[in-house]
Amino acid sequence: MLQDPDFKKYAEYLGLGAEIAVALCVPIFLGYWLDLRWDTSPWLLLAGILLGIGILIGIFARVIKNVSNLNKRK
Repeated sequence: MLQDPDFKKYAEYLGLGAEIAVALCVPIFLGYWLDLRWDTSPWLLLAGILLGIGILIGIFARVIKNVSNLNKRK
């Protein structure tokens, strides 16, 4: 099962989905928690949202670059 090429492809996509979810959620929740702790609402939450979006753009750029490299090899 682990040697199956289709399994590796699905595992890669599952890992990408988890990476996207964590990259967006962690900065948002951290900003929310810091806002509650330091009473700076909503500024740190907004900073967390912007940071999460920036990380997502970086992830998407990496994925597009990898797909582009795969297409060039064929």
